Amino acid sequence: MNEVILFSPIGGTDPISNYNCYDGSMLHIARYYRPTRIILYMSKRMLEWQAQDDRYRYALNKLFEMQGRTGVEIKEIKKSELTDVQEFDFFYEEFRKILMAIREKMDDSDQLLINVSSGTPAMKSGLLVLQTLGEIPSKTIQVITPARDINNHIHKDYDVQTLWELDPDNEPDAKSRCKEVHCPTLSRMEHEEMICQHVRVYDYEAALTVADSIPGKAELLYRNLLEFGRARLQLDFPKADSLMRKIGIDFYPIKTGNEKMLFEYALGLDIRNRRGEYADFIRAITPILADLFKLTLKKQCGLNISSYTSTSEEGKESWSQKKLVGTNVLSILEDAYQSHWGFQYGYVKSDHLLKLFCGLSDDDTLKSLMTDLHSVEEKIRNIAAHQIASITEEKIRKMTGFTPNQIMEKIKRLFSYTSINVKKEDWNSYDELNEQIFKAMQRI
Repeated sequence: MNEVILFSPIGGTDPISNYNCYDGSMLHIARYYRPTRIILYMSKRMLEWQAQDDRYRYALNKLFEMQGRTGVEIKEIKKSELTDVQEFDFFYEEFRKILMAIREKMDDSDQLLINVSSGTPAMKSGLLVLQTLGEIPSKTIQVITPARDINNHIHKDYDVQTLWELDPDNEPDAKSRCKEVHCPTLSRMEHEEMICQHVRVYDYEAALTVADSIPGKAELLYRNLLEFGRARLQLDFPKADSLMRKIGIDFYPIKTGNEKMLFEYALGLDIRNRRGEYADFIRAITPILADLFKLTLKKQCGLNISSYTSTSEEGKESWSQKKLVGTNVLSILEDAYQSHWGFQYGYVKSDHLLKLFCGLSDDDTLKSLMTDLHSVEEKIRNIAAHQIASITEEKIRKMTGFTPNQIMEKIKRLFSYTSINVKKEDWNSYDELNEQIFKAMQRI
């Protein structure tokens, strides 16, 4: 049917203000939204004024004549017994019944407009609460007063015909004062509180699942931010970068190449620790330690490990006998492992890199830091990776001598010995993302 239906209580400045000659809210909404059906809700006082000069129908019909529109239906809901117009409970129930009845006769192509600027405070509150509960899909419209101040209600010597002629809203250059009020429903508020809880623990996957259950999800200003957070944690940089361009904010402290990948991996490691996912946290240490040890050797000792290795198609780095022969690197490795089985060629391991650093550097502080981290890997990593076991904060402390927080702080310290320029505040990058999400949700 493609009907546009306006439901409007009638208030003291309808249809045209006797104080400043501008449209009242009901007439102003009808002017700019061009409803095909108008339902006027009138209390005893409004009916008395209507009986004097048919002012509401008169002003509307003059508007339709000006707009060249015909066939607009005007229906009146007459409440001649309604004198106590300040009871919120009454209007909440009253309007709920009326609007539900209207919606039942509408189809998907129809649109319901609700005027929340006319009527008593109890009437306006009742309509706004109905919108918050989300039971009645509609467009809620507020009309700003011309002076952006409280309306004055003057009804003595009311002359609707003269007021229509003087109405500034009839001028060709008049501006709309309508504003659509987007009332979040209780359901949406509950969903968004759940989203906030997930975001606070950096669980963007769960937050997205909740967001996608909200009607009109495509309009959510924060959805791209949630999707970016998920892609970023997954190290899916092509998708994350595409989303970041849409958002228009650069969240990456480290911008390019392997350094970006390593730092983002470390941020993800930090988040696993913050969320208490200790088994995943411990399992994820091995890859980052090997890479950080390589960068530390290069920065502190001038040793580029790739000069002594070969890389497979799968990206696995192994020692090259050909490249190692006759080098100081091979001498250090052979000396370091002579009391064991001797140096074994194969994949490059963090233990190899630690032995090399100890053989090349006199920095005892850095040696101690790297040794501590390697001991964590040796003492608990295999349990977390290969056994069904409970990995708790206390278990990590007992087995390694360090808490998860202390281990993460050591990893952060090790970054300062590499060529990656990481600032202290960069470690809060995900918190900055969360602030943007909360801002888009209008929570801060």
